Amino acid sequence: MSVSNSSTVTSSYTIADVAKVVRSIEADLVMIASSTEAVSENKAREYAHDIELLAKSDYLAKVDLTLISASENEVKALTYLFITENASGSARPGGVMWPYTPSGRLRVILSYTDKYRAQRDQAKKLPLKIKWSPSYDDTSHSSLSSSGSRGYSSNGFGANRNDYS
Repeated sequence: MSVSNSSTVTSSYTIADVAKVVRSIEADLVMIASSTEAVSENKAREYAHDIELLAKSDYLAKVDLTLISASENEVKALTYLFITENASGSARPGGVMWPYTPSGRLRVILSYTDKYRAQRDQAKKLPLKIKWSPSYDDTSHSSLSSSGSRGYSSNGFGANRNDYS
């Protein structure tokens, strides 16, 4: 005699769930801006605005943030990997009091989903605050080491954050 079980897990999230997750990302961005002074807090909020608009349309696969020194070396970095099903993670924003680097810069690179590429004309109509351009920069962070992770989620939608230092 054999016994088998099967189950199906589905999740549905709303625009409000995406906004909740992006609020955590925005808090991280503002903390990074405040501690490094490599970018203004206003600019950090503009990045968060665009990330939210793109994420609400399911256009974002990943966001990469890298603190670059005046000598063009990576100082710290993190990536957010967006998950649209069965995301879990209840961490609060934080852990991003990066070093004071006023002569440095914050590089933000967005990676798009197939849906974005299929709907590029529609995506270009979004009221983004940043003029985004293609980037061919290496985001492997090979000069840094993985230094932790945390996740933000709401009703199945989430962003897994990986930190590098």
